[in-house]
Amino acid sequence: QLQLVESGGGLVQPGGSLRLSCAASGFSLANYNIGWFRQAPGKEREGVSCISKRDGSTYYADSVKGRFAISRDNAKNTVYLQMNSLKPEDTAVYYCAARQITSVQTMCTPPYIGMPYWGKGTLVTVSS
Repeated sequence: QLQLVESGGGLVQPGGSLRLSCAASGFSLANYNIGWFRQAPGKEREGVSCISKRDGSTYYADSVKGRFAISRDNAKNTVYLQMNSLKPEDTAVYYCAARQITSVQTMCTPPYIGMPYWGKGTLVTVSS
């Protein structure tokens, strides 16, 4: 069974950090571009960060530049999202997704199509 599983979400105070993980089973993440997306209640889905399978190039939404860092460990079949200096507006369900053929900018910007594999999400709540 091909699936992605996110983990690492939780409750954190403003200014704190979390590291999310996206683990794949049934297929190799090394063959895919991987992206992190988030959706807050009542808001549109937003592409947060994406990483290329080919050269490790990355894309970040303006809202997270300088605070978040995406990385991949192909040996562990896992992609990570390190989130620092968290803000209340970062509160959302975070999802990872895989897509084989596209640029990271295309993958991370609307309309977010062509991604056959999605995880079920992990909730991040930033609150004091």
